[in-house]
Amino acid sequence: MQENYDFTIEELGNATVKSPIEMSKTHGDKIANFVTNDRFVRLSSFIIPGPQPSVDKNQVLERSGPRENIYFTPAHVHAGIVTCGGLCPGINDVIRAIVRCLWTRYGVTRISGIRYGYRGFLPESGFSIKTLDPDIVDDIHKLGGTFLGSARGGGKEVVKIVDAMQKLNLNMLFTIGGDGTQRGMLDISEEIDKRNLKIAMVGIPKTVDNDFALLDRSFGFNTAVAKAVEVVSAAHMEASSAINGIGLVKVMGRDSGFIAAHTALASHEVNFVLIPEVPFNLEGSNGFLHHLEERIKKRKHAVIVVAEGAMQDFLMKEKKFDAGGNAVMEDVGIYIRGRILDYFKEKNIEINLKYIDPSYAIRSAPANPEDSIYCERLGNAAAHAAMAGKTKIIIGLVNNRFVHLPIKMVITHRNKVNPESSLWRDTLDATHQPPLMVNSFSGF
Repeated sequence: MQENYDFTIEELGNATVKSPIEMSKTHGDKIANFVTNDRFVRLSSFIIPGPQPSVDKNQVLERSGPRENIYFTPAHVHAGIVTCGGLCPGINDVIRAIVRCLWTRYGVTRISGIRYGYRGFLPESGFSIKTLDPDIVDDIHKLGGTFLGSARGGGKEVVKIVDAMQKLNLNMLFTIGGDGTQRGMLDISEEIDKRNLKIAMVGIPKTVDNDFALLDRSFGFNTAVAKAVEVVSAAHMEASSAINGIGLVKVMGRDSGFIAAHTALASHEVNFVLIPEVPFNLEGSNGFLHHLEERIKKRKHAVIVVAEGAMQDFLMKEKKFDAGGNAVMEDVGIYIRGRILDYFKEKNIEINLKYIDPSYAIRSAPANPEDSIYCERLGNAAAHAAMAGKTKIIIGLVNNRFVHLPIKMVITHRNKVNPESSLWRDTLDATHQPPLMVNSFSGF
């Protein structure tokens, strides 16, 4: 029997007093918005409780998990696992989960690890294949990095890669990597289709920046925030212990400021967060440096967190790309450090600035318990999907449910912090920085 709910919220009376909070009621101005009483959230992600009606599959997401009927005969399966791109906490946890699920739940005993990303498929690279079994992967979750090694590039060599997959007689390939990795997986899948091969291609989204489209979160993100909070705590201690101390911490976030924003919320010690999605000026009466000076005069110390992708439109004079197709960015942390030192020197104000870039220490850390659990479940779901013959998909969490997502849908765009969202609004509340540090003139 369906329960009847009434979520009507009682109010004491008409709200007529203007709020002192500085926010916007206009969409598109990159200033956090007030919430109106006509904004709602559904109670459940299900359509209705109980048996589900017929639905248009274009409008719903397929739940992940073991199927009663599978596509592959386990004894005939040869599975491959490859890790690509930069490091991220939890990669080894995913490898371990896939291997253990295939071996112990399905009886698949031919599992190969491809060394150093897609380049491990290329004959000229000379990298050997690593045989995997539950004993070999048993303790790898305790280590950071990737047990198989990783590299950027090689994903465009689709003909050579599929040639190698055929020679290995692979029936399924699990690709653990970010946006570039999964785009490469789609290209490889299309070559597989041209040859009429039956190889399941299943991706597990790896991006510490948490910017995969449609997904609730990517693995490694929680660990990255936890590690960044430890660094911010050290920066705050340094800043608060010095004369006009300033702690400047650069965190990951090429195109999105999720790590920076969540670190500020978790640490309670950040005074300024600078991210790619929210424009800011350095100079001028409403620029960042002016507000930093006011903070120093008032509180005698400050902590700043800047995402690596901030200010790149200004800093990158020409676009260069790495082997994975990612833009090579200028070091915004070093640049802002220099500008802060110059600014206060010109003002003849003594400061003590400590700059910390913990990026590689964070990326290479083992997963924390929350991420480790998430990785275990992602790996299991990936194994179940491949055995059922699902292909060209990403495993992800949507509305707190593990689902299958077509790879084409996930790589259409990247998630970014919405400057008008509750996340950024709460970040502003945590830091007390101005809603927008932009002058009337353009440029930095």
